[in-house]
Formats: sequence, structure tokens, C-alpha cells
Amino acid sequence: MTAIDWIVLFGTLIFIVSYGVWKTRGEQNMDNYLKGGSDSKWWLIGLSIMATQASAITFLSTPGQAYTDGMRFIQFYFGLPIAMILISIFFLPLYYKAKVYTAYEFLEKRFDVKTRMLAAMIFLVQRGLAAGITIYAPAIILSALLGWPLQLTTVVIGVLVIIYTVSGGTKAVTQTQKQQMAVMMGGMIVAGILVITSLPQNVGFTDALHVAGKMGKLNVVNFEFDLSDRYNFWSGITGAVFLFMSYFGTDQSQVQRYLSGKTLKESRMGLMMNGLLKVPMQFVILFIGVMVFVFYQYNQPPIFFNEAVRQEVLLNEAFGDGFKDIEVRYTSVFEEKKEVVQLLNRAIAEKNELMIETARYELNRLQDNSDRLRVQAKEMIAEALPNREINDKDYIFMNFVTSTMPVGIVGLLFAVIFSAAMSSTSSELNALGSTTTIDFYKRKIRQEASQSHYLKSSKWFTLGWGVLAIIFASTLSLFENLIQAVNLIGSLFYPIVLGIFVVAIFIKRVKGNAIFIAALLSQAVVIFVHYLNTQGLAGPLTMGFLWYNAFGCILVMLLSWLIHLFTPSS
Repeated sequence: MTAIDWIVLFGTLIFIVSYGVWKTRGEQNMDNYLKGGSDSKWWLIGLSIMATQASAITFLSTPGQAYTDGMRFIQFYFGLPIAMILISIFFLPLYYKAKVYTAYEFLEKRFDVKTRMLAAMIFLVQRGLAAGITIYAPAIILSALLGWPLQLTTVVIGVLVIIYTVSGGTKAVTQTQKQQMAVMMGGMIVAGILVITSLPQNVGFTDALHVAGKMGKLNVVNFEFDLSDRYNFWSGITGAVFLFMSYFGTDQSQVQRYLSGKTLKESRMGLMMNGLLKVPMQFVILFIGVMVFVFYQYNQPPIFFNEAVRQEVLLNEAFGDGFKDIEVRYTSVFEEKKEVVQLLNRAIAEKNELMIETARYELNRLQDNSDRLRVQAKEMIAEALPNREINDKDYIFMNFVTSTMPVGIVGLLFAVIFSAAMSSTSSELNALGSTTTIDFYKRKIRQEASQSHYLKSSKWFTLGWGVLAIIFASTLSLFENLIQAVNLIGSLFYPIVLGIFVVAIFIKRVKGNAIFIAALLSQAVVIFVHYLNTQGLAGPLTMGFLWYNAFGCILVMLLSWLIHLFTPSS
């Protein structure tokens, strides 16, 4: 990066942190710190909700997901508007009527204290894990791209977030997320425009769409029903609906965003804003990944996108020559492919259907050869450097940025990643601190204390969770894909909490003991099913992890009802 890029990066980060601290200076109380004074307008709530979900993982992994797998990941978000409507109708009024600080307070009013504690504990476990991932995900990639030590990058992200989150609480999180969303969306729009303008002069936008389509990257909708498929239309409007209801309706990191609303109407409008804008936002980010793929049909892509690891294996005495040989063959295939792509462009311009079909077949055959060589390269890396991560999906977009983007834009896009990491992590730490204070400390340890005492406690708990997140982030290793890792963790734990809330709202006869036992049993079953799936032991019942959300929630409802029937007093 140039000096200008560094100035853009650190100038943006320092401004955001300073703004958050400055906007929340002065006297504070519990309502201000945990609910932002309950005076947020709908558009600010909507931006905060979107910024909380749009972690650095979104901007790092999603383009790489599209590069390797096309647009089909967008189907995951098809159920989001449905979930927002259901939460606005059924969940929000209950939270406002109960005047709660956390979602889990409502469960004690409906069931009992142990059910409240169970739901809060599940939240702390899964969100504590997610907080570590949201710090670690950008840190490991940024450290490789910037040449920083991983531990330093992790600490920088964590400390920046801790400063304003501990200082200003919910209001600081909400206020800074305005700036962060502006940086994130502005940066990605600029990146999208520059990707398209970086294509060869004789290749227009329509030509790029044709190439992407013929190579199977514009696979937006798949109506084929397949339980083992993670992303299709049916999983998007069923399993994903349950996941989004869990996340936005019962996860305190999101509930805390809209509980800061001035009125119930403002909170509902904020949720609807998220439901309407999130799908187009994800579509744009995925489309950028597809355009990066098209760009690399005309420009030589690296065989492995983590350049630091690639250089390391090239210098390895035992494997360096073999790796170079794979790269030579990879380049040869690319040159063939480049000629076929140009042939396809001419065929489309001439509307020669036979030539189009011939070029399409040959292009995809060569792409398969290219993909096989990338697999061989990864296998060699795994053998030569067994402690290095061979999945490079999450490096694709930022590798493209650093190698092709002009001065200043590189710094801006690094600022996008840092801002996204800070926005989601701040919401998580804020919620973890609030839940620990309200649902555990105030409820069980110090039931009678002053508001100022609980305010200080909340700050200390937030700080503690921040430190734990940094420590946890320092012990992680990459999953298959970071965005899938976050969705997997959510799919293991969210459905149980959602099931508890659904029973609380709709199945009035079920009492505390029945729901408590049902939740414990269901959590064990979901984890066991995931174990069977990962070990290949589920056979025809193998399901993609998005289906866990519907399965787990329905299981809680069913078991709690059965337990109630056989033990009516529970």
C-alpha cells in the first residue's frame, strides 16, 4: 500500500472511533447505555441492524463465494423479508409491552428464571464464539495482505472496538454504525464500478454478463428441492427464515438495536428497511465477486490467492519446482481459455448459436481443467506446509483489490473491511455485556444495587467480553469459508432459542419445566445430527446446516408439547 492508502485507512478508522466517543460524551445512565436513550429514528435503526449483520466476513467471503460458486448464495436471503414481517408482528410488541432491556427477560415473565438463564446462556456461548470469529476473520486475511503479525492485527481491531463500545454503549454503537455503513457501501460501490471498468476495452458490461452466464455464475435461483443442498430456493424460504427469525428476533445483538427505537412504529420501520435493502445489498456484493471472476477470464489469476503462502511454497526446496510446474500448466490452460472467451464474445456479437454453444462447452471444459490444477496446487501446499490454510476463497477479493485498484481506493477498501469488523463486533460486545449484566449479574448476584453500579458493571463486562473475544480470535483456524462458519454456528444454537420464544408466544399452555427439558433435549439432538452429517453417517437424511434452523425450532415445539401432555403440571 502507498502512503495515501495508509492515510485513508487510518484516517477513516480514527474518525469513526473518535466520533463514537464524542457523540456519547457526558452523563450516562442505564437506559442510555443499554438502550441508547430509546430515541433512535427508524432509518438509524435500519442502518444499525444492517451494519451489525454486515461483518467483515460479508465483504471478505461473499465475493469469494460468488467467484467459486456463483450467485446462488443470494437464495439464503430470500426469507429475510418474511422474517422481518413476522418479527414486527409477533415479537416486537411483546418486547415493548414488557419494557425489557434484553429479550431473555421476557422469558422469565412467560416461563421461569431457569428458562431465561438457559436462553441467555445459549446466546452468550454462540455469540461469544461469533465475536471471536468476527475479529479473527478479517485479522488473518488483513495480516497476510498488509504484512502485519496476526496477533497485532487481531489486537488492533479488538482494541479499536472496545474503546468506543465500552465508552458509549448502545448509543456509541448506533452512532458509529452510520459512518461505518457509509464507508462500507461507498467502498463496495466504487469497487464494483472499478471491476467493470477494468475489463478489456472491447468487452462491455453485456459481454461480461454473457460470459458469467455461460460459465454458470449467474445461478441466482434453483427450485430443485434437495435437503443436502445448503443454498436453494426452498432452504432460503424455510430454513433461512427460521435462522433470520432467530437472529433478528431473539439474538440480543440485534434486539438491542431496535429496542433503542423511539416508538414501536420506528422499530418496525427499521426492521422493514433491513428486510427491503439487505437482499439488494448482498446481490451487489455477490455480483462484484462474479465480475471479479469475469475479469480473471481476461487477466491471469494466481493459482493460489494467498500470496504469502504461495511465495512460501515456491521457496520450499522439496516442493518449489513441482509447484512451479503446476503453475506453468495453469498458465497454459488460461491462455487457451482466454482465446475461447474471446471466441465466445465474437459468437454472441454475431448471434451464431452453434458457435456460442461450442465455445461455451469448450470454455467450461477448460475451466474444469483450471479448477483441477488449483486443487493440485492446494494439495501440494498442504503437503509442503501442513500448518498453512489451503482454503483461499476469502483472499480472492482483497487479492484483486491490492493487485489492480488505484492508489487511495486500496486504502478505502481496507477501511471497509476494518469498519465492517468493528461494526459487527461492537454490537456483539455491547449485547454480551448487557446480557451478562441484566440476565445474570443483576438477576442472581447483585439484585439490589444502584443504577450507577449496574452501569459500571455493564462497562466492565463489555470490556471483559472484548478481551475474551481477542483471546479466542487468537486461537482460531480458518473454516471452509468464513461466512459459512458464522452461519453454521448460528444454525447449531439459534433454533433452540427461537423454539423457546415461539412456544412462549404461541403455545400458551406449556410451562417452564416442559420447555426447559425440551430445549436441552433439542440442543443435544441438533448437535448429534450435525455430527452424523459431518461424519457421513446420516445417509438419505443428510441435511444442509440451514435446515437445522427449522428442524431444531420445530423439535423444541413438539417435545415441549409432548412433555406438557404427559406431565401437565410441568
